[in-house]
Amino acid sequence: MRTSILVSAAIAVAFLVGRLSAQGVEPSCKLCSAVYIPASEVEQYVALAHATNPIDQQMRSIDLGRARVQVALVHRNELDAPAPRSVAEHDLVSEVYYILSGSGTNRTSPEIVDPQRRPATDRAVRDLNGPGTNGADLRNAETQQLKAGDVLVIPAGTGHQFTKIDDHITYLMVRVDPDKVVPLMDEAASRKYLEQNRR
Repeated sequence: MRTSILVSAAIAVAFLVGRLSAQGVEPSCKLCSAVYIPASEVEQYVALAHATNPIDQQMRSIDLGRARVQVALVHRNELDAPAPRSVAEHDLVSEVYYILSGSGTNRTSPEIVDPQRRPATDRAVRDLNGPGTNGADLRNAETQQLKAGDVLVIPAGTGHQFTKIDDHITYLMVRVDPDKVVPLMDEAASRKYLEQNRR
């Protein structure tokens, strides 16, 4: 009986502490609407990717109050060996890959050999992932064998490089942009992009 009273008292105290600590907390994105991207639109980007090879294109860039998030479709062709200086690093934007199809080998490390700044006029800097560098190689790299269904999270400041792609790799990319360095893109802009690039 005494144990059940103590347990009940502990639950009540925990509930009250939780309620008190939650008071005064405001949503980080007050009165923001959800954003929906239909499968049909994703499929249009996939079709465009297969027609244009390769592609890295935002479908949305969304303001979430204290941060922005971008959703993009990336498609890369077969790769037998990495191109020179193909290590990429983004100073302020983290990336999450969700592999839709294909497979490939990716290396990651925060230790970048001979990093050189990308110019501010570079499309990737301007429209996709903000300021960053390209490097010649990675030290102490981890290697990931990516295939459909896998997820890879690349924090801002971490170098990454595809060293081999078997036939192709297509992935959904979510970019986390707390410093809001990437411009906004809404559904209308996405539709316009698809219309302009339709073959």
